Amino acid sequence: MSPRDPHGANLVAHVDGVAIAAPGEVLGAEELRQRACTELLRQAAIRAGLLAADDPAPVAGVISEAASSAIEVLLDRELAVPEPGEEACRRHHAANAARYAVGERVSLRHVLFAVTPGTDLEALRRRAEACLIDLRARGRDETIGATDRFAAAARELSNCPSGADDGALGWLTAADCAPEFAREVFGQATVGVLPRLVRSRFGLHVVEILAREAGASPPFEAVARRPWRSRCASRHSPRRCASTSSCWPARRTSTAWPWNGPTRPLVQ
Repeated sequence: MSPRDPHGANLVAHVDGVAIAAPGEVLGAEELRQRACTELLRQAAIRAGLLAADDPAPVAGVISEAASSAIEVLLDRELAVPEPGEEACRRHHAANAARYAVGERVSLRHVLFAVTPGTDLEALRRRAEACLIDLRARGRDETIGATDRFAAAARELSNCPSGADDGALGWLTAADCAPEFAREVFGQATVGVLPRLVRSRFGLHVVEILAREAGASPPFEAVARRPWRSRCASRHSPRRCASTSSCWPARRTSTAWPWNGPTRPLVQ
């Protein structure tokens, strides 16, 4: 919900003067908290000299690629995470075996809703959600003329160059994708249109998984030879850092997101 003052007027949440929601944008408590934490981390990276002071503020919760990298460096440097024991690592490995699979590949296509300066963010999100609902509500084989509905949506709506190819990105590995995109796509069994929008540094994506090739899951002993951070803890990222907000003074409020839009396809 959008916060309101005692007189009923909409308030715009912000962190140190940086808006984290557009006027009139309706956000749930968890989304608002996530945007606030992301902006706190972005500003901390600027103060630490890891990010340029003129880095664009986030839009609709998405930060620049430079900000994402700077936050990773900041967290690696500042957070003291206890070394996990072998028993904890074994439990984690058993519960997340798919995450450590080697050679996993996914064939997918997507519709990208990118943000550019002056974009009405709430309207953009509504368009993306309407597209997602429509594609999930209809059968995969339903067509518009000779074209299936997902391909038609990609050609008409996608801001990615892949739209000209019906949104197809081909066969990908996790290393081919932006990390925040890969986390939503790999290490699971879902096939078909994913049930929620995928958010990345490039914007909002409606994603359809066409096929999966499972990778080989190495035994714990092989995984244990990797650095502990990659075997027992998720790589820190703005989307997973709500718990780290206590590392910085909580004297601020919340995020927003000017960005020039993608200049290349999703794959890296």
